[in-house]
Amino acid sequence: MATWRRGGGDLLRRAAVAAPPWRLTPSAAYHRTIQAVPREHTGSRVAAKLRAAGFIPSVVLSPGEGGGPATQKQLLTTEAKQIREILKQSPFFCSTPIQLQVRAGPRSAVVLDSGTVLPIKVHRKEETGEILNLVMAWAEKGLEMKVDVPVVYKGEDVCLGLKKGGYLHKIRTSLKYLCPTEHIPPKIEVDLTNLDIGDRVLMHDIEVHPSLKLLSKNDTMPICKILATKPVEPEPKPISEATETQEATGV
Repeated sequence: MATWRRGGGDLLRRAAVAAPPWRLTPSAAYHRTIQAVPREHTGSRVAAKLRAAGFIPSVVLSPGEGGGPATQKQLLTTEAKQIREILKQSPFFCSTPIQLQVRAGPRSAVVLDSGTVLPIKVHRKEETGEILNLVMAWAEKGLEMKVDVPVVYKGEDVCLGLKKGGYLHKIRTSLKYLCPTEHIPPKIEVDLTNLDIGDRVLMHDIEVHPSLKLLSKNDTMPICKILATKPVEPEPKPISEATETQEATGV
């Protein structure tokens, strides 16, 4: 993996001079390759200034062997508008490898580094959904990565048990696998069509590429069940006057 020398200068000042060259690229390429520039500084004030200027503080990690902890990280800045557009086009963003180009600066045509990355986490502001930062990892060919693969349920409209008035109890929304980067599945589909009331789908029932390894101590755990009725949620326990007094006083 190539490295770069980070140049000096004010990123925000330079970014205001001219639009980045990748904004002029065709729409298809715009959604296939994340464009970034190196970032020198960290901290809440720096991050706030970047977001106000339309950028996202980002990081790309170099994962350890066998999906182990990251061995190093590179600080980057990405364009908020592009990331929002890519998220619209890719509902399984954090389980879909994508290309990354790191340019020397916002106006530069010089590419310092490029390759395939896997988005790991998009941190958002809970109140507004604003993207706060983006974490990615290099996903070079031959590596293995731990990936939370989303579970998608299909066939609810024709499911035998649901047609009888049953209730679909979704237990898992994702499954974690150790995946070769060449075989990372964007999603796992669970077909409900032939499930009747009382049926369930277990983790080991899911068919995936043979190179994938399920990271679960018990692969007989259910992913979903078709119940006869919707389970009754337990009522919250009443809070006694003594408890309220203790909470109010911090005792």
